[in-house]
Amino acid sequence: MNYSKELNIEPGKAICYSGFREGQMPGGEVPTYEEIKEDLLMLQGHWKYLRLYDCDAHAETVLEVIEKEKLDFKVMLGAYIIAEMNNYGCPWETPIISEEELNENKLKNEQQIQKLIQLANQYPTIIFSLSAGNEACVDWTDHYVPVKSVINYVKTIKKGAKQPVTFCENYAPWLDKLKDLVEVVDFISIHTYPVWEYKNIHDALQYTKENYYAISNKYPDKLVVITEAGWATNSNGRGICPTNVSEEFQKIYYNDLMNWNTKDDILTFVFEAFDEPWKGSEEEMEPEKHWGLFKVDRTPKLVMENHIVC
Repeated sequence: MNYSKELNIEPGKAICYSGFREGQMPGGEVPTYEEIKEDLLMLQGHWKYLRLYDCDAHAETVLEVIEKEKLDFKVMLGAYIIAEMNNYGCPWETPIISEEELNENKLKNEQQIQKLIQLANQYPTIIFSLSAGNEACVDWTDHYVPVKSVINYVKTIKKGAKQPVTFCENYAPWLDKLKDLVEVVDFISIHTYPVWEYKNIHDALQYTKENYYAISNKYPDKLVVITEAGWATNSNGRGICPTNVSEEFQKIYYNDLMNWNTKDDILTFVFEAFDEPWKGSEEEMEPEKHWGLFKVDRTPKLVMENHIVC
């Protein structure tokens, strides 16, 4: 089962979209209506599905633009839930969060879930699915949320909104840690990043397939969607070898991924539309900044050199 008429999920190209430009970031300056309109006109006609991570001002504007400009997109909208526990296994240095702040975070998460429900009901024809969080249960996360909490958030969303509900997470926790969550989500959403796991371009697609089929074979009665898969184009050497990333390698992985998705009818959200300079460290070659198919100035990388802007 690769697509689901029951869940109103049909074949189509999908991409993760975050419209923050130079000097913009979540919690700071956000893209304007016209900036987001410019982005979506670039993406329209090439991608049917968009994934948004948060119920913030950016997401609200994206939904407003799609509605007012009558653009042909379906949106997976996420609630970005933050730490409810300290994760002492996080591989990068993170401050210890006090119990008081963790309790405040839980209240913020509950508010974020309610905002997700509100937007789902406000835009029922645009938002096709809802995510209760993003990478909050994997061992290395810096915003750890217990599985029990995620299960409760999924149940709350399902009570308040009509769209199918999922949770977006690295493939590994779905193999065991999230088995109780599988029972309550409408479909499973996995992330697969061969380059983060030291795979070279020659092994990349095979590794992605192994990640996908490990989950889909374990849960044959659940639809499995890939909500993140991509290839960085630069690295400062931390976590990813600089010789393992380039625009040439990104193009190879993207084309291989799309050919497989089309052949086997697998919905995959490519990570991601545009580079995000606000992410990660202040180092220019920080890998987190360089996953876009387009640069932050909206010029195409090699993979999109023949992309026609509508």
